[in-house]
Amino acid sequence: MTDSSTPAASWHSYLNRRALICVFLGFSSGLPLFILLSLMQAWLAKSGLNVKTLGLFALVMFPYTWKFLWSPLMDRYSFGRLGRRRGWMALTQTALFLGIGAMGMLNPLTQLPAIAFVAALLAFLSASQDIVIDAYRREILPDNEQGLGSAIYVNAYKVAGMVPGALSLILADLMAWQPVFWITAAFMLPGLICTLLIKEPAVYGTPPRNMREAVVLPLREFIDRDGWRGALWILGFIFLYKLGDSMATALATKFYLDLGFSMTQIGAVAKATGFWASIAGGVIGGVWMVQLGINRGLWIFGVAQAVAILGFAWLAQAGASVILLAAVIGFEAFGVGLGTAAFVAYIAKTTDPRYTATQFALFTSLSAVPRTFINASVGFIVAETGWFLFFLLCFLLALPGMLMLPRVAPWNGDQPAG
Repeated sequence: MTDSSTPAASWHSYLNRRALICVFLGFSSGLPLFILLSLMQAWLAKSGLNVKTLGLFALVMFPYTWKFLWSPLMDRYSFGRLGRRRGWMALTQTALFLGIGAMGMLNPLTQLPAIAFVAALLAFLSASQDIVIDAYRREILPDNEQGLGSAIYVNAYKVAGMVPGALSLILADLMAWQPVFWITAAFMLPGLICTLLIKEPAVYGTPPRNMREAVVLPLREFIDRDGWRGALWILGFIFLYKLGDSMATALATKFYLDLGFSMTQIGAVAKATGFWASIAGGVIGGVWMVQLGINRGLWIFGVAQAVAILGFAWLAQAGASVILLAAVIGFEAFGVGLGTAAFVAYIAKTTDPRYTATQFALFTSLSAVPRTFINASVGFIVAETGWFLFFLLCFLLALPGMLMLPRVAPWNGDQPAG
């Protein structure tokens, strides 16, 4: 949907109000996911759950895969003075704050089904928040800022992982899990405050007048754009591009623990390295995409994303080396951060601004399939292959998406204006 004749964005795009909004909303969007992927995983692992059971907990992430089913509600209905986008954001952020804190009050030894239910509820609320934040971001950013805005958003999204993946793990060595979860939940509040302070975005075209229009029109536009074949190519690419990376990091915390690292080492060394590498990846990726265009970013950053997976295989062979752990996590955060920034920008470009919530939710739901259902098998695969062969398999699974790039994102398809 981006016009290649649009002038390239400049450095000041990092400093405007829209960029600042992307920071706060990206952080708010990423925090619940990383709580489910990192903090909950460490909590349950320390309680004695085996790797197969931990892998099955990926199934609680199913709302990320099916969120397109209720996304039309967010295009259709609004919340009085708060409006359509801000109203849904405020509702989901408040519920997430309460739900995250409440989950830590449960006992993994005696209340595992209840934990699974609350985790699925948090995934539902988080996926719903993502629907409206994605729509809001697409609507406030002009086309020439989509690459930069997506990079800033992804950077903030990954930085959010530092809270449950680093700070919370360190706190868990010092205090009980219950206050750790409430402290972690409190990091949802800056996003809620941001939501209450910002304004509603401009409305493109006429909002859906009923639920039928909210469901039918976005799907019809997407299929009519390039026909069924073009639509299937795009959907296939969205499914495959992050498959290898998603599987490789599905049980990362369990992998580090199995190698012999303590939770404090994982939090202080690995995650701190990942933090700075993520910052560098987001900034470099955003600026580079201004020069490259989104399509070329997918090619170059996709290679870095795939190669980063091999670092985990190296670590699996080398064992518990703190220096190597820092290097591997740093490169993974940098490379995958680049790939994710380009990928999110591609999804935004592919979305028609008239049907933002529904189309964006459809695309991101498909990209979440590996993280939800395929990742549920990761524990069983690791149990059979061991970590080293598992990471080599993940690298091979990163290649099919790259092979689709000539068709869905040609190298010279969106060269920025000089």
